[in-house]
Amino acid sequence: MKNKSSQGFTLVEIMIVVVIIGLLAAMAIPAFQKVRTSSQDKAILNNARQLAAAADQYFLENGVSSVSQGNLVGAANYVKALNLVANESYPGSYTQGQTITVGGVAGARTITYAP
Repeated sequence: MKNKSSQGFTLVEIMIVVVIIGLLAAMAIPAFQKVRTSSQDKAILNNARQLAAAADQYFLENGVSSVSQGNLVGAANYVKALNLVANESYPGSYTQGQTITVGGVAGARTITYAP
């Protein structure tokens, strides 16, 4: 009589591997979310920094202390395009020396930039 050799994996071994993979995924997903949030915040701060620099240039060239976003963003203006990364909303006007508050970041956060 031949002994039946066991080839392959048992159901219990496969279930253990699935559970381990699930646990690893559960630990990794929050870390990826933090990286995504941090990346979005940096991109939004960069946009705010560009808008502040554009507003400062506009103030210098035109001798005014406030400007609307329409005079800053556009193909023929200081900032060619303002790419949204998390459905954020930028202020409609900028005043010299005032902080820029970007609201509605991913529907929940607010980011401020002080020039």
